[in-house]
Amino acid sequence: MPDEELERCHIAALRILGYRWNSEAELRRKLARKRFSESVISATIERLRDEKWLDDARFAEAFVRTKASQRHGRARIRGGLRAAGVDRDTAEEAIREALDPEREAEGLRLACEKRIRMLTRKHGAEYLESDEGRNNLKAWLLKQGYDADAVRKLKIGN
Repeated sequence: MPDEELERCHIAALRILGYRWNSEAELRRKLARKRFSESVISATIERLRDEKWLDDARFAEAFVRTKASQRHGRARIRGGLRAAGVDRDTAEEAIREALDPEREAEGLRLACEKRIRMLTRKHGAEYLESDEGRNNLKAWLLKQGYDADAVRKLKIGN
């Protein structure tokens, strides 16, 4: 019976990982929701690590690249990694390796341009000349995880 449950848990984990890479903590939560015992989950996690299916460092690097391409800033990416259960050191290393300052600045510029187009369509060109419009844009950029100093230095309107 235990071998059968281990195999069922392993197959469930591979199905989850086949859909999308997960951190170890995410996979543990998903397997626990499927009502596998903690000992079976731990044994499955260990097996997946040995088989190279599970690697938080690799997951974190892929996560950073994906989120940076979606124009998310460093702070939002860091929060996403922490929410996924990636430890602080692994998260910081992945950010340092995969998100250089030039790429982040380019992401900020592109995100800003796209948001300006959307706000202009919605409210008219004069909206970004107002304090409300500029504050709306800056608040959105901060929510995307961009550095407050970089956002403050942006030349918007006027």
